[in-house]
Amino acid sequence: VQLQASGGGLAQVGGSLELTCTVPRWIFGSYNVGWFRQAPGQEREFLAGISYAGLTTYPDSMKDRFTISRDVAKNTVFLQLTDLKPEDTAIYLCGAARGVPTVPDFWGQGTQVTVSS
Repeated sequence: VQLQASGGGLAQVGGSLELTCTVPRWIFGSYNVGWFRQAPGQEREFLAGISYAGLTTYPDSMKDRFTISRDVAKNTVFLQLTDLKPEDTAIYLCGAARGVPTVPDFWGQGTQVTVSS
């Protein structure tokens, strides 16, 4: 099963990026999708989740600057990153879970986000 994250790159402090996760159709309609990130030497961190019904969930620390959404027709889930900071530099990954989105059953390969000042 392949989920594909894209849209990363180099951004300036205070800038924005939109990441895209392409999800196989059979997963999109019945799994919950989450976005995560992992910086070098750090634990993988849950950023946002969206259920197969379109309900969203965020950790309290991520609500202000990150927004998850989806395009049902295109089987894609987006993560909008705003007001980027150097500490947002990480590999961003998406995962699909049959249960809670914080524990994916399937992972994508990730996309690198680098925020420079």
